[in-house]
Amino acid sequence: MDYEMLKVLGLASLPALGNFGGGLLAEWLRPSQKTLNRALHAAAGIIIAVIAVEVMPEALNSASAWLLALSFLTGGGAYLLVEAGIERWQKRKAAGAGAGAWMVYAAVATDLAGDGLLIGAGSAVSSQLALLLALGQVLADIPEGFAVIANFRGKGVGRAKRLLLSASFALPVLGAAVLAYFALRGQGEAVKMAALVFVAGLYSLAAVEDMLREAHESAEDSRWSAISFLAGFALFLVVSGGLG
Repeated sequence: MDYEMLKVLGLASLPALGNFGGGLLAEWLRPSQKTLNRALHAAAGIIIAVIAVEVMPEALNSASAWLLALSFLTGGGAYLLVEAGIERWQKRKAAGAGAGAWMVYAAVATDLAGDGLLIGAGSAVSSQLALLLALGQVLADIPEGFAVIANFRGKGVGRAKRLLLSASFALPVLGAAVLAYFALRGQGEAVKMAALVFVAGLYSLAAVEDMLREAHESAEDSRWSAISFLAGFALFLVVSGGLG
């Protein structure tokens, strides 16, 4: 295994660790639903910042706007297809705690696979871009990890199984990162940027449709929810500026 591949695996492990760390917070600290609402708003702000601050400016310097627009729309369409497939799968499952818990597992595994694709594609462009993308994802995955463990607990899943399921989320993110890196490593800049923007389209809907919807379901929005969204965006902007 070469050094570049080890770097990809190391960066891809960060979102998995963030998700697992969020799950540990849910196990032992048990923050309130208001805290979860604000954390999810902050995570959505971070994801939007990753796309607006890092992905899009980098892509516009290397590929045509029409190609990037098509890639963005295709990524959003892929998200809608995955979401529809998960919903159909849920409806076919027998009602009960197990069905609901596995629905959540499938949704989070899909999100983390998207993390891996983003980091793997970023690694094919530059190590610095991949690092910034990984940092953005780990910050956003902490509240997601909290939410999934809280959901598993609510469905009656035991603690040992909850932690095992949370740890297993490393598999989709690592696998997707390796796949994206090898698929894009020898490609031209335009292809690499189109792939990044494809994942950005997927993530835009994930932030708006999934994270904010989950935040609204956990607790009623307040001014602090909006402030948390702005703070998440500003936090990644500072991180990006400091490393750039």
